[in-house]
Amino acid sequence: MSFLNSHHPEIDVENRLRISSVSTARTSRSLGFLTLLCLSLMLGAGQKAQAQADAGADEGRRSVDVGVYVSPPFVSEESGKYDGMAIDLWEIVAGKLGLATRYVAFTNLKDLVEATRTGQVDAAVTNLTITHKRAGILSYTQPWYDTGLRIMVPESGSAGIQSVITGLRNAGHLRAYAWLAFVIVLATILITLFDRRFDRDFPRRWREGLAESFYQVMSVATSGKATRKNLFGWQGRIWSAIWMVFGVAVVAYITSSVTSVMTAVSIEQGVTSLADLPGKTSGVFTGSASEDYLNEIGIGTHSYPGLGEAVAALEAGRIEAIVADAPTLEHYVHVHPQQEMEVVGSLFHPNKYGFAFPLESDLTTPVTLEILSLQESGAVEELRLEYFGNAL
Repeated sequence: MSFLNSHHPEIDVENRLRISSVSTARTSRSLGFLTLLCLSLMLGAGQKAQAQADAGADEGRRSVDVGVYVSPPFVSEESGKYDGMAIDLWEIVAGKLGLATRYVAFTNLKDLVEATRTGQVDAAVTNLTITHKRAGILSYTQPWYDTGLRIMVPESGSAGIQSVITGLRNAGHLRAYAWLAFVIVLATILITLFDRRFDRDFPRRWREGLAESFYQVMSVATSGKATRKNLFGWQGRIWSAIWMVFGVAVVAYITSSVTSVMTAVSIEQGVTSLADLPGKTSGVFTGSASEDYLNEIGIGTHSYPGLGEAVAALEAGRIEAIVADAPTLEHYVHVHPQQEMEVVGSLFHPNKYGFAFPLESDLTTPVTLEILSLQESGAVEELRLEYFGNAL
């Protein structure tokens, strides 16, 4: 080997270069591996630190179960997500207090109030009216919305046919109509007998003859025009004129009687204010302040879980009106013009909305303080304008 190296020095240089290259490559690979290892350790440490920070943040936030009742525009639901004025206000307050919210939906106000009273939920968030009865079992915040009750009815229109028939019967007009029908039938028979004897051109078959006479009688009764042939000169003219006067009188009587009854029925059944509700059945929401108020003043009610069910009953004629919070009714009429409903009368039985908690809840005071702060800063008014504009 030494002999070869001594005689071929270029081979020795080449081997040394090869060995040096291999060593350099191994060193580079080692450095690359160490670099990747350090980066991995640093990344893992960063992720762990972030996870610990997030966990610490979650541990620092108090989780609360909030009961909600869907009542647009205060609480609306779409695909499991809630929004509305009440929800927006609660989210602002919860963010300031470091509360993590989990919403629990209820189908009616009665169940929501009961769940809040028993502590099944930590808070009730909707357009929940503050009442003396509820204040005895719930802890309320500072009111954040002032409103009252109004009445929803079908849009003004003509009275229903059944109501008109009932009104005609009660007024005695149906009996008069029966006598008129008897006179028309009798006149048809008498004219048929008369014309069969004196008019050679009159149909010989009874069926055609009665039809012709009935047409003549109804023509006079409805249009005042005599269409039959005059067989007796001036005397026939006089009788035709008398018959025409009778027909005009019949039409005038029927028209005036039906019109007067329809007007009376519309006035009797029409609801324009609270004073029109006695003697009628009004739809209310189960467990609502309107239900308590109407029962207190002796007005008949039928309770429904929500506004949709109440409107269906109103359209079907099972109730005469719906009494509920004014903003809820006005919002429904605005977004459902095809329903042909209207809100009538002025605001009555003023009330206020507030968030509710179980008695002795430690959330009442801090939430109230945040609401007061938001009212003083104008944030609550900004929310109201966002959902209701300049409407009062």
